[in-house]
Amino acid sequence: MSDPHNPLTPDRLDRFARHIVLPELGGAGQAKLARSHVAIIGLGGIGAPVLQYLAGAGVGHLTLVDDGDVEVSNLQRQTIYSTRDVGHGKAVSARRWVANFDRELQVDISDTRIDAANAVRLIGDAQLVIDGTDNFATRLAVSDACVAAGLPLLSAAVGRFQGQVGAFAGHLPEEACYRCFVGDAFDTDDCDTCAEDGVLGAMVGWVGTFAAMQAVRLLVEPQMGHAQWGKLYLMDGLQPGMRPLNIAKDPACGACSRIN
Repeated sequence: MSDPHNPLTPDRLDRFARHIVLPELGGAGQAKLARSHVAIIGLGGIGAPVLQYLAGAGVGHLTLVDDGDVEVSNLQRQTIYSTRDVGHGKAVSARRWVANFDRELQVDISDTRIDAANAVRLIGDAQLVIDGTDNFATRLAVSDACVAAGLPLLSAAVGRFQGQVGAFAGHLPEEACYRCFVGDAFDTDDCDTCAEDGVLGAMVGWVGTFAAMQAVRLLVEPQMGHAQWGKLYLMDGLQPGMRPLNIAKDPACGACSRIN
């Protein structure tokens, strides 16, 4: 593992040279990334490119949470897996991918299904949580856990040719959480899935890559600009474009209004 007191040893400087020459990132930003801890919840179509680009960016500590196994139908969009991973756990396979990619990164995994009872424990001491799961009950459980633990959340979702990525900091007095956005009616596992509706692999990759971009912005703030809390980006793959929405804090929110 890299020396936490000196994360940019000569070999690491060479690896991240293209980052370091960016004025908006530089050596100071790269050192922040090396000392960062991010939890990725869901290692599917969104979580896979998020993991690839955060590992590529040198995020030093990653917690990976997914209770599923790799299936043949995943390979069309879940780019960290190969045919030999089919039938194996996603969390274990994802850790193997990271080890092959960059052995300097610290990786913790959990193959436990995340829910309201264990979410705070599973996200641990991460400084940022990225949720790429595929049902509202899990997304809301993760969001509520982030509020309770005082952690920021990047929430990403996709369906057919539509995607969204939003940054939430409901633990802060003036900022919305994900529950402020969707309300309480979706605390259920009943949710449209890509198996039923279909999804384009490249569309999922776009959403995951944009989520990774936003994660880097948050981790090195303010060098790439300030955090865009409460900003949700809607992404259209058929008529390519992106538009932002501002999510207001709900004073009656069942999660964040209790602590603020």
